[in-house]
Amino acid sequence: MIRGRRGLVVAMVAVFAVVLTACSGLPTSGDVTPGMPLGDTDLPPDISQIAAGPLVGASPEEIVEGFMDAALTPTDSWATARQFLSAELSETWKPSVEVTIDSGAARREFAADLDSEQETASSADVEVLMDQVAIVDEFGAYTELSGESSVKSFELARDDAGEWRITTAANGIVLDAEAFPQVFRRYALQYYDQSWTRLIPDIRWYPRRPQIATTLTQALLSGSPSGWLTSAVRSAFPSDVALAGAAVPVDPEKVATVELTASALSLDATELSRMRTQLEETLRLAGVSEVRLMVNGRDLNAGKATVDVLKPEPGTVVLTATEFGSYVGDEITAYEGITPKLVDIAPSVRAVDVAVDGTRTAVQLDTGAVWTMASGSADVLDSREGLIEPSMDPYGYTWSVPTGSPQALTAWRSDVTSFEIADAFPEAASISHIRVGPDGVRLAAIVMVGGQRWIGLAAIIRDEDEVPVELGAMHMVAQLDTTALGLSWVGEDTLSVLLDVEGNRTVLTQDVGGPGTFAAAPAGAQSLSGGRTLTAVRILNGDGVLFAQRGTTWQIGLSDVLVLGTHAGQ
Repeated sequence: MIRGRRGLVVAMVAVFAVVLTACSGLPTSGDVTPGMPLGDTDLPPDISQIAAGPLVGASPEEIVEGFMDAALTPTDSWATARQFLSAELSETWKPSVEVTIDSGAARREFAADLDSEQETASSADVEVLMDQVAIVDEFGAYTELSGESSVKSFELARDDAGEWRITTAANGIVLDAEAFPQVFRRYALQYYDQSWTRLIPDIRWYPRRPQIATTLTQALLSGSPSGWLTSAVRSAFPSDVALAGAAVPVDPEKVATVELTASALSLDATELSRMRTQLEETLRLAGVSEVRLMVNGRDLNAGKATVDVLKPEPGTVVLTATEFGSYVGDEITAYEGITPKLVDIAPSVRAVDVAVDGTRTAVQLDTGAVWTMASGSADVLDSREGLIEPSMDPYGYTWSVPTGSPQALTAWRSDVTSFEIADAFPEAASISHIRVGPDGVRLAAIVMVGGQRWIGLAAIIRDEDEVPVELGAMHMVAQLDTTALGLSWVGEDTLSVLLDVEGNRTVLTQDVGGPGTFAAAPAGAQSLSGGRTLTAVRILNGDGVLFAQRGTTWQIGLSDVLVLGTHAGQ
């Protein structure tokens, strides 16, 4: 038995390859054309890692290590990695079935067991011990794990030239957490909510490749939403409509031509417009600006559906001893009919969440009770013991729940009618934060499950009148090792979490379908609010000083702030 701890032994060369969805060069003549409108997305350059093939005379451990390192090069369906396999296994091995993500290549431990001495051995078994932190399944869905040790097993034999090659290995590849985003890119399959008015992103990860428009189209037409989202979203593509061609070509003007099966001919204008809009928004991150739906070369002339989009935030919600409103520049703009009420009780206000249209607020007082306030009215919604900060959704409902009873989640209409939410957090022992997302479909929460603290997501299921009635199954996004002080949405698919790490404040920027990143927060930070972009995140410290992030630093803003409020959906 040979056992050792190794780092990377195969040299990697970083090369930049600009991946274009069609063959085109930079124009050298012709009229000047305008750039993309704000909000459109172009593809950034890819960074490809070129791995070395197997070395002559490499040991079984080195062959396995080289094979795992070659996962960094996805070109031609991981052709380099296949060089480490026997001819038979190379034909059947499926790299895209699963991606195992571990904490680091240098932490992998290799153990080899040969059938005789190294020089005369003809077969070998190699086991690799690693700290697995996440997986990506065959559909591109990312799931974080709790950092458990796992073992990968390989069988090897010598080939006709006397070189070791892998004869048995599980399908899939292994990447360390740092290398993963270099090989895979994040995309969002778009699905409609139940009212057909909003698009909901379903985050997936796919290898960096030129034909990504084809991959995304196939995933949208032939796949399905992630399990935790299925009950609350829908696709405009009927089950009998499929991609007819083998690829989705994209021309130099970034127009994707999508050939569909003949069943699409029977669809009406509304269905076609929804299909086009859903696919167009899905392909936007692949550099596509327009989609044309075709059948047998005939343009279906699909229109564009109207969907709600995120509006720029109107400013930061702040409460001082004398003012309450939206803070932009150096001014606080009052909320008509609401500001005087809140200023009168400012010292007793613990949290404020403002409705999308700014006409109503959910307010938690220092007694713990949750109120709703609008011009001409102020009503108690919830007075149960141990309530956490409330969250308003885009439909005007206020959500509240006691920290020790996550299953008692309740949504309140503005007329003080309550709706108990079925199947809320069935496995959670406690809950510290909730935030309904900007689409009103996804609810983020920080819960304790099995003695572990997690950021979780659940789909909100509504009836035909858009009344929330039930939560779907919890999707665990990321495990937290410390206390959370704040939770907010940033844009459509990111969460910002304020953490207390042994007295030091840290901000976790967490992808709702991928890994997260940590950064230092201002000393003494006690609350945060989100926004449409990361630059909109604000933090309030214990001295009443408001901070805004500027690059890698935090800039001091308004002082004497009593409460940092939030907008619904943030």
